[in-house]
Amino acid sequence: MASKKREIQLQTVVNSQSLWDEMLQNKGVTVIDVYQAWCGPCKAMQPLFRKLKNELNEDELLHFVVAEADNIVTLQSFRDKCEPVFLFSVYHEIAFVDSDAEDGEESPYESAEQLYSIAIIKPDAVIARKSLEIKKKILEAGFVIEIEDKRVLTEQQVRDFYSRIADQPDFEDFVLFMTNGLSHILVISQGNEEQPVWEETEPNPETETKVDEDHHHEVAPPTLRKEKRYSLQEYLERQHISQLCDIEESIANVNKFIDMFFPDFKSMKNLKLEKILALLRPDLFQEKKENVLGIIHDEGFKILMQRPIVLSEEEAQTLCKEYENEDYFENLIKKMTSGPSLALVLLRDNCLQHWKELIGPSSVEKAKISLPESLCVQFAVEGLPINQLYGSDSLETAEKEIQYFFPPQQTLALIKPHVTQEQREEILKYIKESGFEITQMKEMLLNEEAADKIYSKIKTKDFYKDVLEVLSEGLSLVMILTKWNAVSDWRQLMGPVDPDEAKLLSPDSIRAQFGTSVLKNAVHGSSNIHEAMETINQMFEVLVPENPEGN
Repeated sequence: MASKKREIQLQTVVNSQSLWDEMLQNKGVTVIDVYQAWCGPCKAMQPLFRKLKNELNEDELLHFVVAEADNIVTLQSFRDKCEPVFLFSVYHEIAFVDSDAEDGEESPYESAEQLYSIAIIKPDAVIARKSLEIKKKILEAGFVIEIEDKRVLTEQQVRDFYSRIADQPDFEDFVLFMTNGLSHILVISQGNEEQPVWEETEPNPETETKVDEDHHHEVAPPTLRKEKRYSLQEYLERQHISQLCDIEESIANVNKFIDMFFPDFKSMKNLKLEKILALLRPDLFQEKKENVLGIIHDEGFKILMQRPIVLSEEEAQTLCKEYENEDYFENLIKKMTSGPSLALVLLRDNCLQHWKELIGPSSVEKAKISLPESLCVQFAVEGLPINQLYGSDSLETAEKEIQYFFPPQQTLALIKPHVTQEQREEILKYIKESGFEITQMKEMLLNEEAADKIYSKIKTKDFYKDVLEVLSEGLSLVMILTKWNAVSDWRQLMGPVDPDEAKLLSPDSIRAQFGTSVLKNAVHGSSNIHEAMETINQMFEVLVPENPEGN
């Protein structure tokens, strides 16, 4: 029994990717015997390892491991080899240091206390509208999505991220698949360690014994349970969704890919960006709109969307509910429905709290006492003792109010084949900066049948054959863009059809910057909401694509 105990303690068995990743966190030096199942580990080295272990007496800093290459992705290159292979892992308490950090400053994603993973939800999962389901499961498991983005991966990004499988025979087809559709990239942290994402294992009675002092003999320990949290990869496997989402958990690789996908992650992580709804009531909107918008800009808010809106009586009562017991409530509702208010969606670090502090309390009387410099006092209206500015009272309320006052609309967008990869990246950047959500995307060669669905209005025109010729020159990028007023805003961002005219009338538009002729004018979009929905349904075969989410 004692001999078996020493052998088990000498070398830890690692036979899965999750156990491999866990093993890499061993402090000190780990000696790894890499083997294949058909031949087993190198037993000839075990006496030497046992001797080193006994002589050095370093249980905490010296470890011996046997790792089965067949079941560990990282060891794929060592498969189909018959010679003994030994690897060494050296780990300090902080494994890597951010080269851009100041002296003594800890990297935001390399500390021993906070570990990150990179997840890529693949194009087929995005098209099948599985993204929300995957993200929901990740969050339910207690992990935290620190930042995310939707994009078509470049060929180099795919080759870098999947370099571990580059020697597989179908790798080139896989690269083509990954670069032809929209992927979701997530940076995920471990979150709350107390969340219920655990497995329960029982210790082996043969590995531990204790003395029964009453009967003076050794007995096996009770079957106490030891809790161990799943890695993200292992959790997704148990949820049967790992085939839809690829995970990178190696610290060194995660650092590299965070820099590649999210170069501003360090600064962005320190920000608490929030979106809220703000409202200028009718009198203020009519008389002091520009003054208020100037202050909003100076205070660091970004106006994502804005629209004048005449409130119905029901809408006014909902927004003014806190005043319903006041004597002036009836007069207030008349004022609120007498003309247009200005609804705004604001974005800023700690937006909710900062807006509350900026506008002040809900009544002028309270504001004069507690915040005399607030906008409530500055823009008070005679005869109406309430704050002329409104703001969401919570982030949950903000989300509902934004959806109500700025209901999302979808349009179909197309980037044409003549646009270079670099220009395409610039156009996608403009799209995101203009507040559009890229809900779906796919790269495809538009034959006549597919082109007819997009250009149904002009397919009988004489010049349509020239359009088909341009589209046949290469792959087009077809997208669903989501935003309030999406159809109109996308047409405005595109600019006039003729690039020469666009340079004169709308020099910042996409066609002005990337178009070369009327036919090769870089982009296309639906003319109206009916056409947009009909074309989206035909091109993506879904009536209601996945609900958009903020980034």
